[in-house]
Amino acid sequence: MTVTATSVGESDQLEPRTAPAARGRRLLRFVPALAAALSGLLLYVSFPPRTLWWLALPAFAVLGWVLRGRSWKAGLGLGYLFGLGFLLPLLVWTGVEVGPGPWLALVVIEAVFVALVGAGVAAVSRLPAWPVWAAALWTAGEAARARVPFHGFPWGKIAFGQADGVFLPLAALGGTPVLGFAVVLCGFGLYEVARLAVRLRRTGTVRRAAAAVGLLSVAVPVAGAVAARPLVSGTAEDGTVTVAVVQGNVPRLGLDFNSQRRAVLDYHARETLRLAADVKAGKVARPDLVLWPENSSDIDPFAHADARTVIDGAAKAIGVPISVGGVVERDGRLLNEQILWDPAKGPVDTYDKRQIQPFGEYLPLRSLIGAINETWTAMVRQDFSRGGEPGVFAMNGAEVGLVTCYEAAFDWAVRDTVTAGAGLISVPSNNATFDRSEMTYQQLAMSRVRAVEHSRTVTVPVTSGVSAIILPDGTITRRTGMFTADTLVQEVPLRSSRTPATRLGVLPETALVLVAAGGLGWAVGAGMRGRRAGDV
Repeated sequence: MTVTATSVGESDQLEPRTAPAARGRRLLRFVPALAAALSGLLLYVSFPPRTLWWLALPAFAVLGWVLRGRSWKAGLGLGYLFGLGFLLPLLVWTGVEVGPGPWLALVVIEAVFVALVGAGVAAVSRLPAWPVWAAALWTAGEAARARVPFHGFPWGKIAFGQADGVFLPLAALGGTPVLGFAVVLCGFGLYEVARLAVRLRRTGTVRRAAAAVGLLSVAVPVAGAVAARPLVSGTAEDGTVTVAVVQGNVPRLGLDFNSQRRAVLDYHARETLRLAADVKAGKVARPDLVLWPENSSDIDPFAHADARTVIDGAAKAIGVPISVGGVVERDGRLLNEQILWDPAKGPVDTYDKRQIQPFGEYLPLRSLIGAINETWTAMVRQDFSRGGEPGVFAMNGAEVGLVTCYEAAFDWAVRDTVTAGAGLISVPSNNATFDRSEMTYQQLAMSRVRAVEHSRTVTVPVTSGVSAIILPDGTITRRTGMFTADTLVQEVPLRSSRTPATRLGVLPETALVLVAAGGLGWAVGAGMRGRRAGDV
């Protein structure tokens, strides 16, 4: 082959110009991946303790831009990056005391669910009304994550980041699934409106049906939230009750919070005695009931007489029933138990935690994990057993439903406590093992959403904070600081009516999962028909 001088010269002149362009094109290929991870991070920033709930909308708008029109394989990878960007910072508290291994393992597994949703969203993104199918797929992913593996881990549901948002009343309409669906739909709708606006500017035309879907995807969730406002009420239906939420604090932070025998119990008894003295002095109103946190008795009061004596003394001093949290061994079973302690009769009722925490209160795959790291098995020497029935304590005329700590994240655990007759809800918790992380604020936001979802006052007694009293409209009226002893006393409304969310139960979530399945089936069928047409 003959190479002319002219062709060589042209090549020398073109190479410097084309090389930067080629590098630019290569870099552009990483933009969707970077955008997916950063939009996941943006979603995390929308969660408590920050009140930037509205950032969830642009987060899902960017995710819609990243996924629309891509293959399901690309959607799988991009969805995984979105999940990592969201869950890595959100769940960092899980490694506060045990190191990064369990935290990273949890995120790697949970992000798989987000990856599968990403693949599904990419598949349905070519369908008419794709924001609806895509938002339903996100809800289906959350439903799966709340059930498997190991009975599920719903932490990070979109609804739990909306306690301060305009969409919150939708919790009373259809629970956390409908609230989360509305937020995601609005986010995807914002992207669709922006996409069509760009197309209109470029071409001068868009399909009316597509424009209508985009606008409705934004307008309907907002209008629905406004329409659901009358469902949110703090009015007393069955009178009022004065509650005292006791936060006794712990002697030290971390996994050794209860290593000093009886110290945690003594702290809570001391704070209750202080409350009794303030009542006697007329400084505060006499409560009708007192609520202690989970693990507030760090030794079993049924097995140790000194613990029983301390609790009896506190109950007699305040003169009203106390709900006491303890770790109890009964019939060979280890139970995370709430004990109703009467000032005259002593322990008269119990509630055993039903949704126990994997790797915290029981250890799945114990032999496998022990082979990897014996330290982890030593942290959970004996597995807790599950309770079988919802707990509602009759306390001085008030029916107090018990939802112990981790259970607040699970729709069913809160709902069946209300349907069992709870007029107010208590969420006794122990967050001392998570230091000063964001975990306690994330959990507090869940309780606010639950208050609106079921139209009940929710009290949150925590060993080390943040403890709070939340009205049925989701408003926090009293709260403590962290790692300090304090008591909150307030008259709160009792309610017995049931919201649509309480009455409908799992039906809204089931309906949205079926919508997701329908959209996915349509997308798969359309893809198969397209391939057959290409073969012909």
